[in-house]
Amino acid sequence: MEIKILKPDKKLYEGKSDKMTLPGREGQFQILDGHADIFAILDKGEIIIGENKKISIISGILEVLNNKVIILAEED
Repeated sequence: MEIKILKPDKKLYEGKSDKMTLPGREGQFQILDGHADIFAILDKGEIIIGENKKISIISGILEVLNNKVIILAEED
């Protein structure tokens, strides 16, 4: 799946991965390649892309649409 993580003033990440782990309001959850379309609010924590890429955020919103992930985030 294609992933873009954006802040208001810059791009934090752009690339592809088959999985990612996110800090949701109700707890940590995973998005896998081919995931159903979803919209979610993110809480403070780490976004983990694949096995080792980590990005700390304060908050954000996530949209998965047609196997493309877009996250608008506030970086920690």
